[in-house]
Amino acid sequence: MRIAATTLLDLTPHQALSVLEEGLGLSEDELAGALGSSRRTLQRWRGGSAYPQHATRQRLTALLELYQRARETFDGPDAVRLWFQSPSRYLGGITPAEAVRIGRPERAEAALEALRSGAFL
Repeated sequence: MRIAATTLLDLTPHQALSVLEEGLGLSEDELAGALGSSRRTLQRWRGGSAYPQHATRQRLTALLELYQRARETFDGPDAVRLWFQSPSRYLGGITPAEAVRIGRPERAEAALEALRSGAFL
């Protein structure tokens, strides 16, 4: 799903989940873990019978912003997914995806910023 940068934060929960799964190469279970939710909760968001609460909306927004910055950094969706799923020296050998899954998206963001600044090329 291709979304313009200006509308990334205006997505419905269903659209946001699809963008993150496709864009970062996350499974539904991985995304649920990163958001501190269950797979069933994500399914209710997709169906429109529930919506993310405040803390989860913040985590969802943080992931969308990370994805947007990664899109701005790399040439194409495959490069974004490769970075996200590859071990990072900046993260002590874990992948940005693992950092996100353990509830540390700010660490993945910092790794991306270090890469963007040329610190770990």
